[in-house]
Amino acid sequence: MPKKKLTGIVVSDKMQKTVVVKVESIKEHPKYKRRYKTHKKYKAHDEAKEYKVGDKVIIEETTPISKDKHFRVIGKV
Repeated sequence: MPKKKLTGIVVSDKMQKTVVVKVESIKEHPKYKRRYKTHKKYKAHDEAKEYKVGDKVIIEETTPISKDKHFRVIGKV
């Protein structure tokens, strides 16, 4: 099974070697067929601390790094 890749914006870089990435998606209501935006925040591993708040990045699913971290940053978009 391929690794999940998501695109989002860095909203926090205050932790050591970790950034918080906000990923937005568009969903459709099953009954009313109206589309709406949702978002989810993922903690991603950033070894070199090179990504700052506002950067648009790609994150990839990995084996668990810590309790909450299951993604790592691949690069900027």
